[in-house]
Amino acid sequence: MSRPGSTGTADSRCPRCRAPILRQLVGRYAALTVTADLRPLTPAEQAAVREPNRLIWCLRQASEHTPPRLGWTGRDHPAACPHPHVTEHRCPPAELTTLF
Repeated sequence: MSRPGSTGTADSRCPRCRAPILRQLVGRYAALTVTADLRPLTPAEQAAVREPNRLIWCLRQASEHTPPRLGWTGRDHPAACPHPHVTEHRCPPAELTTLF
């Protein structure tokens, strides 16, 4: 049975950089696929990474027996939220290598 707002969790690693990620369908009709880092951000880190097209997500887990669920931290999100906050995953820039 799926919960309204998010379905289809998959806890894994990024195939490119191997960072731990959470890939999940989010939204009322599971219309948005989100790939989020699992490392929680401090409020200062949240402010530093926030961009118009990079959202911050609230990572809620009802109990140790349920999978984590992503929720958007929009204007109605409580300022004193006790849950960790994460952001959309972006691989670090690739290191340059010499081809010769």
